[in-house]
Amino acid sequence: MFDMDPVLMSRLLTTMTLLFHIIFATLGVGVPLFISIAEFIGIRKKDPHYLMLARRWARGFVITVAIGVVTGTAIGLQLSLLWPNFMQVAGNVISLPLFMEVFAFFFEAIFLGIYLYTWDRFKNQMIHWAFSLPVVIGGGMSAVFITTVNAFMNTPEGFTTGQDGFVTINPIQAMLNPATPTKVFHVLASSYVTVAAILATIAAFSLLKKKSSEYHKKALKLTMMATFIFAILTAIAGDMSAKFLAKEQPEKLAAAEWHFQTEEGADLILFGWLNEQDMPVGAIRLPGLLSFLAHGDFSSEVTGLEEIPEDERPPLWIHYMFDLMVSIGMALVLIPLLYLILMKTKKWNEHHKWMLRLIVLGGPLAMLSIEFGWIYAEEGRQPWILRGFMRVEEAATTSPYVDLMFIFFFLLYATLATVGIIVLRKLFRNNPVEVELEKKYPSIEKGDS
Repeated sequence: MFDMDPVLMSRLLTTMTLLFHIIFATLGVGVPLFISIAEFIGIRKKDPHYLMLARRWARGFVITVAIGVVTGTAIGLQLSLLWPNFMQVAGNVISLPLFMEVFAFFFEAIFLGIYLYTWDRFKNQMIHWAFSLPVVIGGGMSAVFITTVNAFMNTPEGFTTGQDGFVTINPIQAMLNPATPTKVFHVLASSYVTVAAILATIAAFSLLKKKSSEYHKKALKLTMMATFIFAILTAIAGDMSAKFLAKEQPEKLAAAEWHFQTEEGADLILFGWLNEQDMPVGAIRLPGLLSFLAHGDFSSEVTGLEEIPEDERPPLWIHYMFDLMVSIGMALVLIPLLYLILMKTKKWNEHHKWMLRLIVLGGPLAMLSIEFGWIYAEEGRQPWILRGFMRVEEAATTSPYVDLMFIFFFLLYATLATVGIIVLRKLFRNNPVEVELEKKYPSIEKGDS
C-alpha cells in the first residue's frame, strides 16, 4: 500500500505494539502490590479509607488487565507474522519462558477473580487479603518470565549451533542467561516505582481539585513513601545494569554515553548534541564518573566505540533516551524526598499546591521513563535481534502487506485506548469516593472523607 520496506514496517509495527502494551504490562505488575498493601494496612489499622483504596484500585485494575490481554496477544501473533525467521531459529529456546509467562498471567487472573468476588465474604478479613498475594506473585512472575526472553536476545545462551540451527537446547540455561538478573531487577523495580508515582498523581490531582480529603491524603502518603523506596531500588538496579553492560555489552554503554575512544578515567557525558564530526557539543562532563559507573573505580578503563565494528554499533541517538530515563529517575527520588521532608516538618505543608503539582507531573514522567528505557534497551541491541547470531533484517518477514497490518493494529490500539479511558471515567467520576465511603462505612464522619 505504501510500498515501504517490510523490515522497516515490521520494526515500526512492533515498536508501536510494545510502546502501547508496556503501559498495561507495567500496571499489571505494580498495581496488585499496592492493592495488597492498602488492604493490609486497612485491616491492621481498621481504617476504612485504606480498604476503600484497595477496592477502587482493584476495580480500575480489571480494566487495564482486559486491555493488556489484547495487546499481549497481539505481541505473540506479531512474533510469528513479522519475525518468522527469528522464531524458526529461537522459537524452541524461548518457548518455555513464553509458556510460563502465559501460565503466570492465568494464575494472576484466576486469583484476581476470586479476590474481586469475595469482598466481605469472610469474617476474618485476612483470608480475603491472602487472595491478593497470588495476584501480586502472578503479576511479578509474568514480568520475570517475559524479561528472560528479552535478556536471552541480549546474551543468548543455552544451546549449541549446528547445520539446522540451534541444537542441544537447555531452556533453563537460556532463561538464566547473564542478562537476566539485572534486567529482572530493573523491570520489577521500575514497574513498582512507576505505578506508585501514577497512583500518587491521581491522589495529588484529586487534592488539588477537592482541597481536602482524608482518603486522598492517606493515598498520597502511602504512594509517595513507596515511590521514594522503589526509586532508590531502581537507581541501584540501574547501577547494576551499567556494570553488566560494561562487561557484556560494551557497545550499548559506549553508544549511550558517546564514548568513542577506550580510555581510563572516562567522563560521563550528560545532555548535549553531536556536531558534524560526531563530537559532543554543549554536554556536561562529569570526570571519571563513567569509569565508576562501569566498574566501580574512577580510574578504570572503559571500552570505546572505536573497538566495535562500524556495522555493529548501536545508533548514537540512544544517548538522548538514556539521559531522559536517568533524569526522570532522579526526579522520582527528589520529588517524594521533598514531600517526606515537608511531611516531617510541622511548620511546612506537604499538601501545598506547588508540591501537589510536582507530584501530578511524577506519574506521567515515570511512564515516559519506562518508554524511554525500553527504547534505549532495544535500540541499544541493534543491529542484532539475537545478539551475535541474527540481525534484524535477517529475522523479518518479506511480506508486502505489513503496512496493512500496521493500519489495522493502529486502529485497534486507538479503539482500546478510547474505550479504556471512557470506562475508567465512568467507573470513578460517576461514583465519587465520598459517596461510596458514606454508603459502605456510614460511621465515618463526612469531614474525614
